[in-house]
Amino acid sequence: MKKTNPEISKLMKAYNNSEFLNSPQARIIRILTEMIEPQARFYKYKIKNTIVFFGSARTLSRKKALKDLSAIKSKISISKKQSAEISKEIILAERRLEMSRYYEDALKISEELSRWFKSLEQQKIFFSICSGGGPGIMEAANRGAKNAKAKSVGLNISLPMEQNPNKYQTKELALEFHYFFIRKFWFCYLAKGLIIFPGGFGTLDELFELLTLIQTKKTKKHMPVVLYGSNYWKKVINFEEMVKWQMVSPKDLKLFKIIDSVPEAVDYLKKELSIHHFKKKKY
Repeated sequence: MKKTNPEISKLMKAYNNSEFLNSPQARIIRILTEMIEPQARFYKYKIKNTIVFFGSARTLSRKKALKDLSAIKSKISISKKQSAEISKEIILAERRLEMSRYYEDALKISEELSRWFKSLEQQKIFFSICSGGGPGIMEAANRGAKNAKAKSVGLNISLPMEQNPNKYQTKELALEFHYFFIRKFWFCYLAKGLIIFPGGFGTLDELFELLTLIQTKKTKKHMPVVLYGSNYWKKVINFEEMVKWQMVSPKDLKLFKIIDSVPEAVDYLKKELSIHHFKKKKY
């Protein structure tokens, strides 16, 4: 009887070969896993429809913003020589405190919607809050859902800065993506509504990509889009000028609604979802 070569008898299967799976040649496999694995999780935990919160990772809670401002002001008596520099820090800290309003409002909107979603589950209507899983507005969205004792989704992304997973997203529904475009797919695929708070390049990228999909009818579903905070959005983006120069049509400005208060945002989203996405129109 021939002896089996021990090295050959322990051959590795391709799907266990981590060196290959992390190679450029296996990129398509990695892309497919980021498409398929979330789908399996969402099916398991009955995540069928989402309201997506977008906004800056840099937005602080009011408590944290007040604490930071207090810490900076305490330096004034310690070092008068650095008063000019400290004055600049105070101005920035006061601005962060002003912007903390959006964190608190995102938390309230998420909590109110989550409580409503839980009340709909007896009718077999399943909705959940979804965020990018990081700090700032994303944290506020997941935190609001947790306050309501509801599940929430976190579509995290591996980045060299800013993107640290927040502790409020439901553990089983906290996903980590490598590819931005797959993450964006999952933001859009289950979304039945969007609420966009003040943010930077990433928020603007997400906003305009989804507005483009709605405008071009690449997504057929009705998807209300709320831009929260007129003081920010009307200064950062001049939509009227885009119409004036005929870069968009007047009807394109009806693809979104600018809102400034928690009750108005909650009522608007409830009404839109009830009309367009519930079999039993109940509002």
